[in-house]
Amino acid sequence: MSISPRVWASRHAQTLVGSLGRLYQQPFSTFMTIAVIGIALAMPAGLHLFVVNGTNLGGRWDSAVDIAVYLKSGTSLTDTETLAGTWRERDDVDDVEVITADQALRDFKAGSGFADAFEGLSANPLPNTIVVRPAVDRLSADQVAQLERALAAAPQVELVQADTQWVQRFFAIVEIVERLVTLATLALGLAVLVIIGNTIRLDIYSRREEIEIAKLIGATDAFIRRPFLYSGAWYGLGGALIALLMISALLVLVQGPVTRLAGLYGSSFEVAGLGAGIALTMLLAGGGLGWLGSWIAAARHIRRLEPS
Repeated sequence: MSISPRVWASRHAQTLVGSLGRLYQQPFSTFMTIAVIGIALAMPAGLHLFVVNGTNLGGRWDSAVDIAVYLKSGTSLTDTETLAGTWRERDDVDDVEVITADQALRDFKAGSGFADAFEGLSANPLPNTIVVRPAVDRLSADQVAQLERALAAAPQVELVQADTQWVQRFFAIVEIVERLVTLATLALGLAVLVIIGNTIRLDIYSRREEIEIAKLIGATDAFIRRPFLYSGAWYGLGGALIALLMISALLVLVQGPVTRLAGLYGSSFEVAGLGAGIALTMLLAGGGLGWLGSWIAAARHIRRLEPS
């Protein structure tokens, strides 16, 4: 016989609240369980934050990888501007700046302190220069290197100078860490399933007589399993909340020192937090893992319990 959606929702709401009340009756064991789950969930989330902040920090390398293109001596300003206009139209280029030989000489005199040494020169030894800024928000380090080779192929170019090796190393490390985060997430997700599954298994056997009596009066396995599923979900949600609190506390502790260190290097870098999206994902993941772990344990062990 089918039941109305209202009755169905009422029964589930009662089971949801009842399962929470049962956990509340055992505060110490409940807290210990969700604390372990919280630590397991906080580790991949913390590694994810490390990758995000590392990528954000690496995203500030745009000026560090500006490509300085020194043109051959004798290249006219007209040819320089034409070449710069051609490069400006490339999709992998954000900006192009032309530095004339005269401008470069004036800047060098002003900044080097050797202005007197250039007074005796009959000609300007510095070439026209084009500074090309790659579209770093759309390019990988390898693509920046490809752009560098394309610029060097122009016949007017004497030398191309760009230090991208450290960027390649940095992003190679970030890629490795990202894969480690994925593996850690899978491994710790499995650990959460095992923790919750084992907790629910113990809970089932502690209520063995209650389950056997329920089966004697006709209760189905699905009906008996329902409160255990909600208990598992509560464990997962509680663990996710603990993880969020741990990460928030960590961010509060490191934000000040990181900001001060960045200020010493003239940077405005600030540590990025999880954000509402990631926090919600953690809560959903925690509740989902709790539900799945409890379902696996309950489906297996309740089936084995039969009235004697």
